Amino acid sequence: MVQFGIGMPQIWPGGRADVEASHRFLARAEELGFESAWVMEQPVGAAAVLEPVALLANAAALTERIRLGTAVILLPLMNPVHLARALATVDQLSGGRLIAGLALGGWKDRYPAFGLSADGRVRRFEEAVRLLKLLWTEPSVTFDGEFWQLSDVALGTKPVQQPHPPMWFGGNLPPAVRRAARMADGWIGAGSAATEDFATARAVLDEELTAQGRDPEGFGVAKRLYVAVDDDADRAHVRLREWFGLFYGNPDLADRVAVWGSAGACIDGVAAVAEAGARLIVLNPVFDQQEQAEALAADVIPALTGT
Repeated sequence: MVQFGIGMPQIWPGGRADVEASHRFLARAEELGFESAWVMEQPVGAAAVLEPVALLANAAALTERIRLGTAVILLPLMNPVHLARALATVDQLSGGRLIAGLALGGWKDRYPAFGLSADGRVRRFEEAVRLLKLLWTEPSVTFDGEFWQLSDVALGTKPVQQPHPPMWFGGNLPPAVRRAARMADGWIGAGSAATEDFATARAVLDEELTAQGRDPEGFGVAKRLYVAVDDDADRAHVRLREWFGLFYGNPDLADRVAVWGSAGACIDGVAAVAEAGARLIVLNPVFDQQEQAEALAADVIPALTGT
């Protein structure tokens, strides 16, 4: 059976978080039975996007059951030693509910802002993944890599989940999908990818999992889906385009990847993602999030789960 997660409010009008509304959203999302709550990453940009790890630490304190996921942290821009500690802290605070979503990212021009070059970014990503796993599982780490060198470095802050929190990779191009099949515990298709693109990437994933001798049935497969339930489809469409223009700088992208309109129209759009092979669908409203979560739980999900 397909499970459903929910995207957390992360961009607020005026650039200032409504803390009470955020807390109400999380409490209600857990009551409504969403399997997981997810945050995104946009390290720089015009949109005032709250930092994902700090937001999940706050969510951990406000919830008891719902899993907490990042989709996705741009790992090559991060120091893996610092990130290992931060994510282990969230896993501890949540009692072992973290899903560590990581990706390479496509913004090569952003690297200088972080004192880095985009050269070798794939190698940087893969080395950072190996280092995260070592820091989470070993008493101390000696590591002589291309980008990081550690000599008997101990990270006392270990995650609750053993051997480590599940690592899910993002990315839709074949090299990224194949990398997930080789190195990760799951894969999440981007919200900026259309359902047909997700289906194509899903086939690549299954092919590579088989080639690696891994059981596709035991591998996590998810898709973020931007959605807006509104009987006034034109109004929903306009608001989606406004948000896509702010976050992605491309209002037209909403036309290609989002689902909007009546509950029936949204049911059809979500069902298509399930038919394309998603086992977990992260439903992501981008405005009126509390009201949207209620509508999704009452009018869309039951039609797809038979509950």
